[in-house]
Amino acid sequence: MSSYDFDFGGQRLQARPSGALCWPTRRWLIVADLHLGKSERMARRGGALLPPYETLETLDRLQAEIVATDPVTVVSLGDGFDDDAAGRGLPDAICDKIRDMALEREWIWVNGNHDPGVVDSRLPGRNTPELADELLFRHEAGQGLDITGHYHPCIQLAGQRRRCFLIGEQHLILPAFGAYTGGLSVDDPALARLVASGIAVACGARALPVPVRGRAKA
Repeated sequence: MSSYDFDFGGQRLQARPSGALCWPTRRWLIVADLHLGKSERMARRGGALLPPYETLETLDRLQAEIVATDPVTVVSLGDGFDDDAAGRGLPDAICDKIRDMALEREWIWVNGNHDPGVVDSRLPGRNTPELADELLFRHEAGQGLDITGHYHPCIQLAGQRRRCFLIGEQHLILPAFGAYTGGLSVDDPALARLVASGIAVACGARALPVPVRGRAKA
């Protein structure tokens, strides 16, 4: 699979077709919006009953990225869990899988709006409101240069809706990595105000860069 290399904030980064972001010089792998435990959270709150396989599917895809890139640090960029209760209620087998992926790696959970609390003690790593290391990582875009998730950007290409990275002058917004996640069009006002013009990198068989211009709606 072909990735897309680009510069942001003075650093060379790589948008991978899976929706993961690689920082090669640091050997970091960054993913956003895993939303682990979403089917359980929806059932618990009386929502739609979905097959409870999305957590394993999401983690299998993440494991494939870890094998492919061999990172020393893995960052979950907020909403790693669909809510705090879902994070605490993960089956032991799922926690074991995450611990196995984290062996000999640093694992960082950035807090999101869905999961603002402390990470379950059965899981590896540490949680933090944001992460600054030459680049600023947080869940939701704020003031200044940052790398975030939260919005689940998508773009329409050849009649298909595809998850995408959204790269602007100040903001780099990652696609949702989780299996059961919706998306927000890159020309939605919420995204158009953050990235008035830039590049969307569509996920799929290969990472496909597409110029975009924010089209805020009245």
